[in-house]
This record gives sequence, C-alpha cells and structure tokens, in this order.
Amino acid sequence: MRRSVVDSDLSVVRISLASSYIARMLACFAAVLFAATTPTDAEAIATGVAKIVAMQEKGPGADVAAEWPYEGVYRVGGKIPYGYRVGGTSIASMALLAAPGFADDAARKDAISRAIDFVAKSKDEPLLSPEYGGNYDVRGWAHCYGLRFLVAAKKAGAVGETQKSAVDAAITFYLDALKKTEIPKVGGWQYARGPGIDNPCPTSPFMTAPCLFALIEAKESGLDVSDELIARTVKALEITRGDSGYVAYNASRQTRDDAGQIPGAIGRMCAVESALARAGKGDEKRVRFAVEKFFEFWPELEKRRKKTGTHVAPYGVAPYYFFYAFTHAAAAIELLPETERAANRTKFRELLFKVRDADGTWNDRVFPRSASFGTAMSVLALLEADGAENAAATKPSTSDGASSKGASPKSPSSK
Repeated sequence: MRRSVVDSDLSVVRISLASSYIARMLACFAAVLFAATTPTDAEAIATGVAKIVAMQEKGPGADVAAEWPYEGVYRVGGKIPYGYRVGGTSIASMALLAAPGFADDAARKDAISRAIDFVAKSKDEPLLSPEYGGNYDVRGWAHCYGLRFLVAAKKAGAVGETQKSAVDAAITFYLDALKKTEIPKVGGWQYARGPGIDNPCPTSPFMTAPCLFALIEAKESGLDVSDELIARTVKALEITRGDSGYVAYNASRQTRDDAGQIPGAIGRMCAVESALARAGKGDEKRVRFAVEKFFEFWPELEKRRKKTGTHVAPYGVAPYYFFYAFTHAAAAIELLPETERAANRTKFRELLFKVRDADGTWNDRVFPRSASFGTAMSVLALLEADGAENAAATKPSTSDGASSKGASPKSPSSK
C-alpha cells in the first residue's frame, strides 16, 4: 500500500513537471512565432504610412483627395462634423510628417500639400467658428489639431511658397480659437459643454491635454502664447488628478479620488501626465503609476475596440479611447528613467501588434475610414520609442544615468 501511495505521488509530480515543461515550451514557441511573424517597427511604420496615404479621400463636393476624416457616431446635419474632418486630417498628416523619409517621398509630400490646403482653408468654415452656443460640439478638435499640424508642417519645411500666407492666417485662426474657447474661471477645454460658451463648465482632460501640447508647440514656434494661458491650462489638468493617480473624466474643482474607476481612466492618466511633463510639471511617480495601470487594465479598452456605441458601464469606456490611450502611453514610457524604458517598450510593442489588422492598419472603430486615425496614432506611438532611442544614441547621459530626453520630454507627434 505504501509503495502504491509513493508511486501515485511520483506520478503527480511527473505530471506536474511535464505540464510545467509543456507550458514553458508553448510560451517559448509563442514568443518565437510572435517575433517571426511581427514586422519590425520600421516595416510597420512604412506600411502604415503607405496605407494612410492610400486612404486620403475627397471631402463633400471636393475635386481632389485632401482629407482623412475621423468617423464616429456623432453627426452634424447627418454628416461627419468639420471638427472630425479637420482633426482627423491633421492627426494623419502629423504621422506622415513625423515618419522617416518624408523629404524623399513624393506621394507623401503631395498628400500633405493637399491636406495643408484643406486645413488652411477650413478656417473660413462657419462650423469651426469659436463663436457658438456651446453644448456638445467637436470643433475644438479642429482648433487643437489643426494648429498642431500646421505648426509641424512649417517646422518640417512642408509648406510651399504659395501656401505660406494661407497657412499663417490659419495658424493665427486656430490659436485664437483656442484662446477664445478656453473655459471661463476653470480653464482648459471641453467638447461637451453646457449652453453658452461664456459660461463656466467642467474641463475635459481628454481634450485639454492635447491642447496643452498645442499651446507649447505654438509658443516654441514663436507664436504669441502667454505664460498665463499655459499656467491656467496646467492648473485645469491638475484639478482632474486624484491622490491615487486617477484622472477624472471631467472636473471643475479639485477632483475627488475614485481609484475604482482607474480601469477606464488609463488613457487620460497617460495623456495628463505626459502633457504636464511637457510643461515642466512632471511627476515621475504618477507617470510610472499611469504606465503600470495602462498595462494592467488595457483589456478594459480592448473590450470596447471596434464595438458599437460610446460609453459603456462600468468604466464608461468608449472605442475612441483605445489608440488615444496607446499613443499617450508610449509618450509616458519615454518619461520614465532610462533603466525602465526598454522593458516597457517591449511590453507596449507586444500589445500594439496584437491589435494590428492583417492589412497593416490599426482601427478602434466599426467604421473602415477611421483606420486612418488608428494607424496614424499607432505610427506616432511607435515613433516615440524610435525617436527616443535615436536621441539616446547621439546625446550624452545626465549624471544619474538618465538620458537627456528624459529631462526635456517631447509631446506625442512633435518630432
């Protein structure tokens, strides 16, 4: 009897060891298969760029393809709103400008030139006027990203001689529009305001974070952006932060912490911490926390990718948070100490390529044309680490071993 028990115990041990061995072998096989079937960053970026260029389309009544409109469920008069048309076009254009090889890519340069014309002339569109009645309205995305794109286009030397006056006028318009639509008393920006543009309302960190990037980039290009405006925008973001690291969806005063909602806040957390760092108000502990929670809770975003509807309980996650979160998570990783970046980049890359479609694009919506947005945001995310590694190879380290980029973070897509 005793021998039987011993034999039985040994059998269990053997089975356990065999199972453990098989699990390790399967994990190794999966890792090898992933490496063998996953493109390099350079290959994925090149494919993404080509796909974006091919997706450029004609707007209503247009004779030439000049737009990459973002498509969501929101419509104005049954049509994709101008804020999404200009905003989506600008984000796609920023990725095309930032990706390597722009100067030698004739198709890309032509596509960008057409996009410049569209975004510049859109300043005259009444539905983008900063004078409006409030309520839910997405024109602010055009003001924010139209400004960022045109500033980046000038910096990249992509603006033709005949385009310069129109581009300068459009830059002035978009910057002025941001100034005029800043939320009174609270600061920041909001696409879901109450009635009356002159009435205070809660600030949206989802929108205010990229607007802070826009203001800093504009100021660095020599435009008139006051320190006071930047300080108010910083404060508007700071009131959205809870003690735990949580960032509220909206806030008009210092937010109450709500750590239980962190799974739905990871995109905002990465965006806010990256934006504040860009303004010189970074907090390494909060950045690390945002990155850690991004990896922990990204499956909550995945549940809503390519799904219908918008905000769904329990975390209020909408599909359009997905690649927004990924791009800002990539930026946040580059704010960590250099010793922590490589491992986080590897984890990030594995996630990003898991959600890449078979044709080499990325899309978080059910609408095919929004692949231009998802692909652009993913290209920008890949460029974050690529740009940081290139900088680390050419710049000296600081005395504590952190790269010089860590001390002076760039904004997503500002390269």
